[in-house]
Amino acid sequence: MTPQQLPLDLPPVTAMGRADFFESPCNAGALAATLDHSRWPVPRMILAGPRGSGRSHLAHVFAEATGGAVVAARDLAASGLPDRATAIAVDDADAVAGNADAEEALFHLHNGAATRGTPLLLTGADLPGTWGIELPDLVSRLAAYPVTLIHPPDDSLLTMVLAKLFDDRQLFPEPEVLTYLVRRMERSLDAARRLVAAIDQRALAERRRVTRTLAATVLAEYAG
Repeated sequence: MTPQQLPLDLPPVTAMGRADFFESPCNAGALAATLDHSRWPVPRMILAGPRGSGRSHLAHVFAEATGGAVVAARDLAASGLPDRATAIAVDDADAVAGNADAEEALFHLHNGAATRGTPLLLTGADLPGTWGIELPDLVSRLAAYPVTLIHPPDDSLLTMVLAKLFDDRQLFPEPEVLTYLVRRMERSLDAARRLVAAIDQRALAERRRVTRTLAATVLAEYAG
């Protein structure tokens, strides 16, 4: 029996800067929008894309480019609104839906930013009409926001992300392992992070290299 060692679940900290963002055709338009808000038709924008498409990362890229602040939508009602920021990104803005206090806070944040001309970026999983917002005044404001879409990750982006995630863990699988995973895995960046973490844990526990065979075993268990 192969001896095992207990793996420690200590994932590396995810870097959220521009230098850490991988550009590909699926996200090029969204990246351009976050880097240059002067091209927005109005000083507000919704960045919409599926979970794991890089929305949160782009919110931080926007804050980095503008010297602004990022606030999680779930914290809007509990924390002071960043009224004096040079620019504001609200991550997972659709999460305020059904929370009266959070919806009210987002409404006031919109009004304050509009009054001062402060660029305001909201990220969400889909178009704002699907968010389930209940506050009528907020619904009408969001309906007027321009929307930039982030499309699901393509093969090129998934390959780059997998390679970086493995590298962060000091794992260096052969290119065929990456190709194998990209063709069979769930197509999201979150799935890539979870999958690499699971492969790392298995390789460490069994003291094995990351091979196609090991990756296939983990992927089969993961899918099941």
